[in-house]
Amino acid sequence: MNFDSPQLINAWTPPGPAMLFCPADRPERYQKALDRADVVILDLEDAVSPENRVAAREALVANPLDPGRTIVRINPAGTGDYRRDLAAIGDTNYRVVMQAKAEDVDSIIDTALQTVALIETPLGATRAHEIAAAVNCIGLMWGAEDLVAGLGGKSSRFGPDEERPGSYRDVARWVRSSTRIAAAAHGKFAVDSVHLDIPDVAGLIAEVRDAVALGYTATACIHPSQVPYIRDGYRPSEEEVRWAQRVVEGSAEYQGGVFSIDGQMIDGPVLRQAEVVLARVVATQADAEPEDTPTTEHQ
Repeated sequence: MNFDSPQLINAWTPPGPAMLFCPADRPERYQKALDRADVVILDLEDAVSPENRVAAREALVANPLDPGRTIVRINPAGTGDYRRDLAAIGDTNYRVVMQAKAEDVDSIIDTALQTVALIETPLGATRAHEIAAAVNCIGLMWGAEDLVAGLGGKSSRFGPDEERPGSYRDVARWVRSSTRIAAAAHGKFAVDSVHLDIPDVAGLIAEVRDAVALGYTATACIHPSQVPYIRDGYRPSEEEVRWAQRVVEGSAEYQGGVFSIDGQMIDGPVLRQAEVVLARVVATQADAEPEDTPTTEHQ
């Protein structure tokens, strides 16, 4: 990673891998969402109709949650709702926002808050590296549906009558990859996009598994029934943990030199991968709670 980019001291990081969206105009759901997930994203943008945004901001102020586990998604820069969103957040203890449709560095800096930049437009996708370099940009997330709409397209995924049903089309996959690379290049965390097909558990599990393999920190979701699958996917298996421990112990024994385990050559990059596995153990230790049992209950 390139840590020459400006970095905030003690920047916020997700306390766990499951980040659940909650409409900000539904305050009766706030605490339930936070109880079920590691982080709740109170949404002032797409989940709230324009006529309900005044009420949503009032609810945001009147129903405080733990600011260490809460993000507020604000409307795109340059809109009246954006300014009103920031004014409402000023009356709360929240310190992390998600900038919808992030497209330039100035729109990130302008929030004057720790900001997760949501890369979900064609222009934002072409500027992901610049955006990630902003000093108060602490992480990147990407989104497929607004991206495809901005392309004049109709679907981010292949349909049931196509070759790879349910899988992302190539343009969406490219933005997913480039967003992840931009985040890593600037030492910022990355959040994978939501899986909109709630009944498609197998598809969610596959995407979470891929996100973990690529070093994503978290995955966003839209329904509490998706939370346990995300947590389980980010939680290393016992076999992975044993392998990682052997790698770390072996590296200490060989004083950082090259060695082998069961025929696998272990060098610096493999050691760093093992350290990531052990770090994920710590990050997911608090996840194993009774509500981790999958459920079809609607939020």
